[in-house]
Formats: sequence, C-alpha cells, structure tokens
Amino acid sequence: MKYLRGWGLLFVLCVSAGLPGCFPLMATGVVGTGLVVADRRTTGTQIDDQSIEGHAGSAIDNQFGDRAHVNVTCFNRNLLLTGEVPDQSTRTELETLAKGLVNVRTVIDETTIAPNSSFSQRTSDSYLSTKVHTRLMTESHEHYSPVQISVTTENGVVYLMGLVTRGEGEAAANVASTTSGTRQVVKVFEYIDTVAVPAPDKRPIAEIQAEPGPGAGAVSGAGAKPAEVQQPAPQNEESLPPAQPVKM
Repeated sequence: MKYLRGWGLLFVLCVSAGLPGCFPLMATGVVGTGLVVADRRTTGTQIDDQSIEGHAGSAIDNQFGDRAHVNVTCFNRNLLLTGEVPDQSTRTELETLAKGLVNVRTVIDETTIAPNSSFSQRTSDSYLSTKVHTRLMTESHEHYSPVQISVTTENGVVYLMGLVTRGEGEAAANVASTTSGTRQVVKVFEYIDTVAVPAPDKRPIAEIQAEPGPGAGAVSGAGAKPAEVQQPAPQNEESLPPAQPVKM
C-alpha cells in the first residue's frame, strides 16, 4: 500500500504537468528502490534506459521545440517514440536523431503525422496508463510480473514494453485491452524463452556504471513498427468487469 500511495502522488504530478510519458517510470521501477531487485534487466541496463530517456527528451525538445509532441520510453535499450509530428520530413529527422543516440539498440517510431495533442488528451492518456497499470498490478494472478512491463499511452493507444515470455505478454495485453478507454494495444515486447533474474548488484548506486552498449548509430531495426496489435474488447460501459485470468 505504501508503494501504491507513492504512485498515486506521482500520477497526480504527471497529470498536473500533462506528461503521459511520466508513467513508464512508475511501471518499470526506479534505481535505488526495491522494485529494481526484481527487474530482469541488469542494474547497468536500467541506468542506461534512464539515461537514454533523459538525453532523447532533451535532444528532441532542443531540436523541435513546439513543432512536435514526442514522448520517449526506453526499456532494455529499445527506444519507443510516440506522439505527433507535423510532416514526414520532421518524422524522418526525428528518427535520424534517435538513431544517433548512444547505447540505443532499436528505435520503434510510432509517431503520427497530426497536430499536437491537447492538454485534455494528454491528461486522459495519463489516466488510462494509470488504470492499465493498476489492473496489471492487481490482476496478474501470477501469470506475469507487472514490474517487468512499461505502460505508455498516446491518444488512447496503449503501448506495452518489457522483457516477457509470450505467455506473459498475452496475459498482460488481455488486461490492457479490456480496460475502459483503450482504443488499441500495441505490444512492443522483447520476448524471452525462460525467466531469469540477474543477481542483485549490492554496490552503492554511485559506483555502478552503465554497461557498454552498441554505441551511436548501431541501431538494429530502427524505425520498424511493432507487428503485434491487439484491438480492445467491446466497451459499452465506463466500468468493465475484471479481465479473466489467462491460463499459461
């Protein structure tokens, strides 16, 4: 309950600032908390992911300003771009910038050519991310670990990232697709065959270095769209019954 109260406070801050990209930090954990111990990424990779998000966000803001609205989410050095850009030229420019970031393995560009989303839409997206993640936390039924899943929402489309088995991914996507307000679910998972958790690094955080990555420009599958899209279940009411457990 202590963690849930903390997430609730952080959500209020995110909604107040209109930052839908704020939520994945809660979904994946923060370095230095107990959540990181259970993360399937190594501590160095988690540090890399936070660094990539910070550098990507700053670089995009500096280069595009108000011309585009782009959210960045990074998990296991896979960088997801969502939001709106004014034209294809800007979209191409954005992808080029993302490909040049140090330690990025893959760039998944899910931006759309459209006017920037409104404050109300971004607030709605933040709220939907919270609903999805809350259900992932409370309805996992041991079919997946919610700590391994990052949730990002843009214009009602829910993007799920993480290191999961295919069974875990399907179970999590089922929860997201049956959450009221979800227009579509896009699975940007990195699939693994077996579940392995790295041994906890007991060194102080200040002594842990980010792990060597592929370097700038060494991007695999940059710009490729995720192939797995799941439509939401029919939604006739604001409040839906909990999703049924998925047998693994």
